[in-house]
Amino acid sequence: MRNSIVEEERGNAHSLELESSAATPLIEIKNLKKYFKRRPSILERVVAKEKESMVCAVDDVSFQIFPGETLGLVGESGCGKSTLGRTILNLHGKTDGKIIYRNQDVTEMKGKQLKEYRKQAQIIFQNPYASLNPRMTVFEILKIAIACRGEKDFRIQENEIRTLIDRVGLSQSHLNHYPHQFSGGQRQRIGIARALAMKPEFIVADEPVSALDVSVQAQILNLMEELKTELNLTYLFIAHDLSVVYHVSERVAVMYLGQMVELAETKELFNNPKHPYTKALLSSIPAIGKENQRERIILEGSVPSAINKPVGCVFKDRCFMKIGAICDNVRPAWTSENNHGVACHLFSEEKIHV
Repeated sequence: MRNSIVEEERGNAHSLELESSAATPLIEIKNLKKYFKRRPSILERVVAKEKESMVCAVDDVSFQIFPGETLGLVGESGCGKSTLGRTILNLHGKTDGKIIYRNQDVTEMKGKQLKEYRKQAQIIFQNPYASLNPRMTVFEILKIAIACRGEKDFRIQENEIRTLIDRVGLSQSHLNHYPHQFSGGQRQRIGIARALAMKPEFIVADEPVSALDVSVQAQILNLMEELKTELNLTYLFIAHDLSVVYHVSERVAVMYLGQMVELAETKELFNNPKHPYTKALLSSIPAIGKENQRERIILEGSVPSAINKPVGCVFKDRCFMKIGAICDNVRPAWTSENNHGVACHLFSEEKIHV
C-alpha cells in the first residue's frame, strides 16, 4: 500500500515538473527523417533489373524529451527505434528535419560545438559483448573516455575511474581485467560507466537489458534509476519489453515502420491505449490472474517493407479496426488531447468528411 502511495506521489510530482518545464524541453525532435540508400546486388540488377532505392528507417517523427524524465520508446524489431536514437545523437546524419538541444540545432553543429554536444549526450549500447574493446582493460576503456572529455591530468583520471567503478557496483580489482573476463551484466555496468565518464545529462539507452538474464536485468534497471536520481539524468529508453518500459518510464512513445503512432504518459497509455497497434502490443503482455488479463489480439500478415512503404496508413494491412478507404489513401494526422497523442483515423477529423 505504502509503495503504491509513493509511486502515485512520484508520478504527480513528475507531472508538475513536466508542466513547469513544458516550454523548455531538453531535446525536441521536429519532423525528423532518416533514409538509407539500398544498392541491389548484381543478381538483382541483372535478373530483376532493380535500381537503387531508399529505406525509410525514420519517417517524419516529432516529439519532445523534458529534463529529468525517462521517455520509453517501444515497437517491433526493425521499426526504427535504434536508428532514431542514434540519429538524435548525430551518429547517423539526418535526411531531413531538426534535432533541437537546448535551443540549438544539433544537425547544424560542427567542430567544437558538436564535440561539446557529444559530451552531454551519450549512449548505452544494446550488446554488452560487442560494445567494449576486447584488447583494452577496464581502466584503459574508462581512461580514454575521460581523456576525450578533456581531462588530461592522470591523477584526476585515476580518481574518477575509481569513483565510477564503485558507482556502477564493480570492484576496484576489476580495473585491470579485460572484457572477456566479465559476465554480460558486468559488461553492461562497464558500458554505463563509460557513458557516465563524459558527465552527460542525456543518455540514449538502446535496449540496455535485452541481452541479459532476468535477474541481471533488474540489477541494471535499479542501477540506472539510482544514477538518474543521483546525477539528474534524462533517458530515452529504447526497449521491446513493455513490462520493463512500464516500470522505468514516465511517458511512452510507440513506433511502427518508422513512424510515431502514439505517445502518452505511461499509466494513461497502458490503461487507455488508442491506436490499434498499441492495443495489440499491450495484449501480448503476460498477466497473472484473470482480472489482469487482456483479450489477446493476434495481428495477421507481416510488417510491410521499409523500401516500398504503403500509401495511407502504414498499419492498414494488419489493422483489425480499419474504417475504409481513408485508411488506404490518406496518412493519419497526429492528434493530441490531454497530452495523449495518436496518429489514427479513428481519432482524426478527416474521417467525418470521407
